[in-house]
Parts: sequence; C-alpha cells; structure tokens
Amino acid sequence: MLDFTIETEIERTPGEVFAYVTDPAKLATWQTNTVSAVPETAGPLRVGSRIREVHRAPGGKKIHELVEVAAYEPDRVLGLRNVEGPPVQGRIMLEPTECGTHFRFRVYGQPTGATRLVEPLLGFILKRNFQHFCTTLKRVLEDASARS
Repeated sequence: MLDFTIETEIERTPGEVFAYVTDPAKLATWQTNTVSAVPETAGPLRVGSRIREVHRAPGGKKIHELVEVAAYEPDRVLGLRNVEGPPVQGRIMLEPTECGTHFRFRVYGQPTGATRLVEPLLGFILKRNFQHFCTTLKRVLEDASARS
C-alpha cells in the first residue's frame, strides 16, 4: 500500500492556496509533470467534478487519468481519486497559521497488477515527485505574494 504525506508552510492564506490548487488551469505550474488538465464537468469545482489529466512519466511515457473530486470543503480540504489510471488518491488539507497556511498533501493507494511488484520503488518515486511539487507550489505562491 502506498501512503505518504508531504507537509509544508506557505506564506499565503488558506483561501489563496485553496483557490490556486483547485484551479485545473494552474495544475501544470506546480505539478510540473502535468501536460494538461481539462475539466469534464461544467461549473465550479465540487464533489463529483471530473478532470481529465495527462502527466509525463519517467522516460516520457504519458499517463492518462480521469480524476474525480471526492471531498471538497472550501479553503480546507480537497480530496481526489482516480477513476481511470493508476489507483491513487490524494487529499489536500489546509490549516491557517500565524504566517499563512499549513499545507498537508496525503497520497495513498493500492497498486495492482505488475505495479505491485515494484511498489517500494514506485512509492519512493511518487514521494520524491510530490515533495518537488509541494516545494514548487510554495515557491510559486510565495513569489506571487511578493509581486502583489
């Protein structure tokens, strides 16, 4: 079973962080392996909304996913689950702090088929990637704050 959590402090309000991470058009600015993220559900993001995502895997292979919003609490929680693609789920939790926001990103899932054989390596790679994504998110949001 894959299960890890990445945590960081971001010097922006929970509302600003939530607005950024829930905007599919901004996904590629912080999840740097993202090729595209296109909403399939009209209207604002909510539980049940679906987003078609394409990501670059190591070696250049493209991974196609259909992601569904499983939890949505404005400025607090965003839960995602893959409907199509690797059996991975994610949960972003935001808490206000004196300096901005405590950002917690949990990634979990049960690999199936042949990927079960390489689960430890897969977990290591995913954790490293998501640490990079969270570092990039922090930088992007704090740099934008400095320009404001």
